[in-house]
Amino acid sequence: MTEPNGNRRLLPGVLAAGTLRLLALLPLSLNHAGGALLGWLAWLLPGRARRVTIRNLERCYPDLDPVARNRLGRRSLLETGKTATEMGPLWLWPERRIRRLIRGVTGEQQLREALADGKGVIVAIPHLGSWEMVGLYCSLRYPMTALYRPPHLPDLEEMVRRGRERFGARLVPTGARGVRALYRSLERGEMVCILPDQVPSAGQWVYAPFFGIPARTMTLVSRLTRRFGSRVIFCYAERLPRGGGFHVHFQPAPAQIHSDDPLLAASHLNLGVERCVRGLPEQYQWSYKRFRGQAAEDFYE
Repeated sequence: MTEPNGNRRLLPGVLAAGTLRLLALLPLSLNHAGGALLGWLAWLLPGRARRVTIRNLERCYPDLDPVARNRLGRRSLLETGKTATEMGPLWLWPERRIRRLIRGVTGEQQLREALADGKGVIVAIPHLGSWEMVGLYCSLRYPMTALYRPPHLPDLEEMVRRGRERFGARLVPTGARGVRALYRSLERGEMVCILPDQVPSAGQWVYAPFFGIPARTMTLVSRLTRRFGSRVIFCYAERLPRGGGFHVHFQPAPAQIHSDDPLLAASHLNLGVERCVRGLPEQYQWSYKRFRGQAAEDFYE
């Protein structure tokens, strides 16, 4: 007999997966309209998402007047809502529909040139625009391996993994085993994808400035570049208005991201993220607690 507690643990995953399947039935314009509504509600309600968004923007854009800062925060939460609802189509739509969503690409030539060097490429994908679309676009065109932190909901995990791997991507767990898989991919001259602005929960990291504020920053990218001589390319997918699809942007990393000094390299990793964000600040996930784990425990209080 199934334990009642086990059913309670499974139910959220079943509901989440079912909701995403329903969202995949909508055209992207309606899907994004629903996501914007969720974001609007998150802005209106005095909850965590609004509080964290405002706090991050106060610190990262101190010279912005409060009215403009609130406008940016509201637009950011609308885009974050779209990030949630668009996971349904991005994980479930067939290849032909995914390809039609890509309306333009800028800077990909530098990625092809880096791959031609034979030393592998590290693609850094910030929490900007649609990072799910970046993974799909890259896996449609290149062999790639990406670090993956499974969700806590078993039914949702199956959907996530299948959706992200269906065009050939290889997902590997965060931790030592996953890092070894990244090593093997770079040794083969392939692409690896990493979220550079994810707060590291374990492993090696340093405090490096992000928008001038110390933030826990991974040193994994620095270790990979030193070991393999791989180039780093930043990439994000800009979400176009009214469900119009996505424009994929590739940008070169700051040169000193290859420094032997872990702090200097991490600082320029964050600088690369900043440069991407400043071009599209309303689509950055400002509701993410990027500065958690600081010595000052009340950063988000």
